[in-house]
Amino acid sequence: MRNASSIEIPAILKVGKGALDSIGTYMKEAAFRQVVIYFGNGLIELFGTKVMDSLKSEGIHVLEYREIDTVVIDDIIQMAFAMPNKTQAVIAIGGGKVIDAGKYAAFLKNLPFISVPTSSSSDGFSSASASLIVEGRRTSVPAKLAYGIIVDTEVIRTAPEKFIYSGIGDMVSKITAIYDWVFEANHGCTQINDFAVMIAKKAVNSFVRTPYQSIKDEIFLKELLDSLSMSGIANEIAGSSAPTSGSEHLISHALDKLLETPQLHGIQVGIATYIMSVVHDHRYVRVNTVLTETGFWDYAASLGMKKEDFCKAIDMAPAIKPHRHTYLHEEQYRDAAKRVVMEDAVLNKVLR
Repeated sequence: MRNASSIEIPAILKVGKGALDSIGTYMKEAAFRQVVIYFGNGLIELFGTKVMDSLKSEGIHVLEYREIDTVVIDDIIQMAFAMPNKTQAVIAIGGGKVIDAGKYAAFLKNLPFISVPTSSSSDGFSSASASLIVEGRRTSVPAKLAYGIIVDTEVIRTAPEKFIYSGIGDMVSKITAIYDWVFEANHGCTQINDFAVMIAKKAVNSFVRTPYQSIKDEIFLKELLDSLSMSGIANEIAGSSAPTSGSEHLISHALDKLLETPQLHGIQVGIATYIMSVVHDHRYVRVNTVLTETGFWDYAASLGMKKEDFCKAIDMAPAIKPHRHTYLHEEQYRDAAKRVVMEDAVLNKVLR
């Protein structure tokens, strides 16, 4: 558990319509004059002019900009140490790949990292770890907690809806993740940080109680992104991902290994969250309500995912993080989870 005196939080948090147009202002206010920018694949064409004009108007010098489409750790190490010495901050604009690459490059160079996600698919944009390919295997490595988080809700709104559904799935997972963390502590396998629990609970409860007409409403998107940002801070306080990642994430990681073409992380996590909330007998009605009313279940049902794959993933889950002790690390709860997959009326409409 991390010493509370060393907790870091983002110094810049700007979430709202048109935020990308003001990136130059935000960098100037933070006294960054020389920056490197990494864009996701194809995003220079979409956002390059807007970003460059905003930075130029505030006298910010872009030392280097490029598109990134790799999370191979060796590529990122090479990229980081080729960075100009005058660099004062690293800005990453795009989805999970470029955010992970940028935060790890910033970590290696001990530079402030500015996270500018263009989709709401998970809380990765606010976390202090990166999912990279190390010796051919996807691995979570320490990285840089974002110094700044800038999210343009208009950009998020125009992204494919599947990314919003993925973010919804990742956000509701905090309900089961916290329950697993308490379970671990009750078995003497970890220590709970009550402040981290409070932040994670406030994040998910604020989100699931947000009134909205459409998942593309400004209030809904802002609440989703604010809550995902708070999740990263909860992890920073705890010194681990335990407040926001439990047995439901282990199922998703196992699916990533089992399936030739996995679904989006948050889609898999959302389904696994419902499974585990039923196993926990804790807030499964709320989870189901959120996933139903947002349209998450309708989208998930269109993907043709199989019960058999989820059952295999449940059996594999303990091996994903053997040092933890979630519900799925006990056979009785793995059996219960598999029964839910096979027999639950909601999942019968979603999984084949």
